[in-house]
Order: sequence, then structure tokens, then C-alpha cells
Amino acid sequence: MDAIEAYARRLPALDDRWVTRPYSRQELASALEAGRVAGVATHPLDNVRGNARMLLKGDPDKQFGLTGLSDGLAFHDVLRLVSAEAGEPIDPDQEYGEVHISPDPILAACEALGTRLATAASRGERVLIATGHPGGLDLLYRELEGLLIANGGQVVKPAEGESWRDPDLDHDWFVGYLSGVGMLTDGRVPRHTHRPDGMRTMLARDVPDLVLADHGFAGAAIEAGIETVSVADVNDPALIVAKAQGRTHIVVVMDDHVQPDSYWPCFQAAASAFPQVSGSRPN
Repeated sequence: MDAIEAYARRLPALDDRWVTRPYSRQELASALEAGRVAGVATHPLDNVRGNARMLLKGDPDKQFGLTGLSDGLAFHDVLRLVSAEAGEPIDPDQEYGEVHISPDPILAACEALGTRLATAASRGERVLIATGHPGGLDLLYRELEGLLIANGGQVVKPAEGESWRDPDLDHDWFVGYLSGVGMLTDGRVPRHTHRPDGMRTMLARDVPDLVLADHGFAGAAIEAGIETVSVADVNDPALIVAKAQGRTHIVVVMDDHVQPDSYWPCFQAAASAFPQVSGSRPN
């Protein structure tokens, strides 16, 4: 049993909340808060502030493979961008406390993401999906993959099985796929990573029409000039800054560190853009 297969066996089973059907916006908003995708973020204010400072200092772990993120930006500018995307105020002079995320911009961004995926499906586009946050976002991505394929899209899996050694680490990196969702493993388990290496390896083998990703997978695709729709948490501002720079247009800002089955409202909001669901959506 390989690392991905063993990992897949541990993921929660999907229930009927993941079956596409119309939901009201209030139902989805309430579900996001109940699942802690919205509301009080997992990462507190001092973590959000610290990562913003590291981004501006050029810390590679916070760049996600993107260049030029600090150009013309001050610390308060980054906090302002995060606050705007999260839909909740962040006091730039406060150092500790909670950070809040509104459900409304999450749903709006998921609907925009779904519209782009529906367009990709209708055009028969080739889409590459990848996550640096296995155990969080992969169920959502896997279900979006199924929606894409069912509606005529193609999901590609470049560099599957390829590996390389980072001289600073004691293990190899492997490109693996959970269905059509790419991720990096160390040969034993999928790994949470901000590294851009995985996407760079994938793009060296194949260039898709569209990328759906997060963390360094998304950053590397944006840096390569490939249209990318992505997910970011409030403590990882790189993709948010890239959006403000006009380098990408759809970033879903939400807590990416909750149970994987809590993201079903995001799936339903995205699915509402597909023809078989959108025609009967309640208000």
C-alpha cells in the first residue's frame, strides 16, 4: 500500500451534505461558522502579524514561490489586505487576540471559483489540482474534481510518481495523487508544505489551462503565469498579496486548518455555478 492509498483510507466518509443540491446562502453561511471554516480563525493575531512580517522580510517559506510580494508594501498594508479578504477588521495596532473571518466573502469567492470551474468544464479545459494542506482541503478538491469531470472538464496528473532529494532533508519528496488531487509525500505520508517545488516539477511535465491549488502549489503556478484559482488562510498572505497585485483574481480566504468534511458548504457554493444546480437555487 503506497502513501496516498494508506492516507485515503483514513479520510472521513462523505455524507449527503456533499450531494449537489440547492442551499440558501444563510444555510451555507451558518454551516461555515458551525464547521469553523468561518468565525474565529485557528491562527491568532500574533501569528497572522508574525507571518506578515516574515513575508515582507522575504522568508522563502512565506513567499510560496512568488517574487516581488513586498514591492511597495508596508506591514499595515498587508494586514489591510488580509482584513479586506476576510471581511472582518484587523486592528493594526493590536498585537494579540482573535482574528475573525466572515462567511460572506468565502461564499462569494467559492461562487466565483465555481463559475470559473464551470467554464473550464464547458470548454473541456485541462485543469491541474494540488494541495499543500492534505488532511484539510483535499476532500473539497476531490469533489470539485468530480464535478469538473462530470461536466466535461479534464483533470491532469503530471509528474505522478516522480521524486527528488532535498539535500537539507533526510527524505525524498514524491509527487502523488489522491484521485486527481496532487500532493507531496515523503514516501510514508502526505506532507503539509509551503514549498513551490512540487508545482514546478508538475509544470515541467505539462502546462494546464487552469490550476486549482493552495500554498506553494498555487504560488508557483501564479509565478509561472498560469491562471490559478486558490485557497488561502489569514496567516498566509502571499496569495492575497498576489491578488492585490493583479496576478491572480480568485482567492478563497478561509480557515484551512479544520476538519476536511467541514468544507462541504464551499463545495455547494462552487457547485451552484454549474448548470444542474444553479437553476433551482433558493435565496
